[in-house]
Amino acid sequence: MTDLVARAHALADDLLFPAATEVDVKGEVPSSHFDALAAEGFYGLAAPKEVGGPGAGLPETVEVLEALAGGCLSTMFTWVQHHGLVAALAAADTADNADLRDRYLPSLISGELKAGAAFAAVIPTPPRLRAERVDGGYLLDGEAPFVSGWGVIDVLQLCARDGDTVVGAIIDPVAGEQLEVRPLDLVAAQGTSTVHLGFTRYFLADDRVYGKTPHADFVAGNTFASRLNGCAPLGLAARAARLIEDLGKADVAAGIRAEIDIVRGRLDAALADPPSLPAARAAGAELAFRAAGALVAANGSTSVLVGRHPQRLVREATFLLVAASRPEIKTGLLELFSRA
Repeated sequence: MTDLVARAHALADDLLFPAATEVDVKGEVPSSHFDALAAEGFYGLAAPKEVGGPGAGLPETVEVLEALAGGCLSTMFTWVQHHGLVAALAAADTADNADLRDRYLPSLISGELKAGAAFAAVIPTPPRLRAERVDGGYLLDGEAPFVSGWGVIDVLQLCARDGDTVVGAIIDPVAGEQLEVRPLDLVAAQGTSTVHLGFTRYFLADDRVYGKTPHADFVAGNTFASRLNGCAPLGLAARAARLIEDLGKADVAAGIRAEIDIVRGRLDAALADPPSLPAARAAGAELAFRAAGALVAANGSTSVLVGRHPQRLVREATFLLVAASRPEIKTGLLELFSRA
């Protein structure tokens, strides 16, 4: 276990998990959680060494994400949105984006600035968020249905479609006449402060644009992010296994851990075989749901009481059935749920 991974497990076990039920009941992540993540350097996780990050490889990154998800899903899910912008700016062409990199990247890596993400609206056709070219920038119309971290984040990574081109930009997360913000009530992970954004002729200036990508390339490049999105269900399943083992059901816990290893291997292998990724993602989400259900059964009737971990994990597993999902994952889940 590397130092980075060890620190993630310590943070999850010593700070995040003990507070997870309170976060769930209050629907709010304390700022001290995010401060602790920044102090440990985890806001720079996606950055390579040459720009000040840890240069973490896939195995380390996966272990960190799984550990934090098993500590407090609301904290992890809010924090993980940050890394899309870190990765985008770190990989951007410095000739075209030097000002944005210099302005934002160091503070994003340190955690002084915290970012959210809204890019899923550009994946379907027609897109949910459209960009129309005008003098000096773009006018945006449409919606970003689920944006987490509102009130916590300092900047928002936003993607919109101009025909077959995905425009990536940084905007200020501030409601206004052209940007309507509607809070959402979620069955779980309410602490993510998730909102619906509505855009009406919202002006996006050219100097806030960090990149333009053909839609087909954008979708193809989303494979790595989708693989990382598979970490949260496995982290939740691992926490359920630990709690089941604490109840004296070591054999059940061992079975869940064996399945976690299998699904993790499938997710890793899918990076070289992207068409297999949705089925692997579905397997992880289904396993988390089943592991949380097993914890409820093992613990008994007190599992349904407010403030208890089993019922929280079941609701969070429900959240993960659809979070960062795609139609192909939904199809895979329905096939798993309908098996004999």
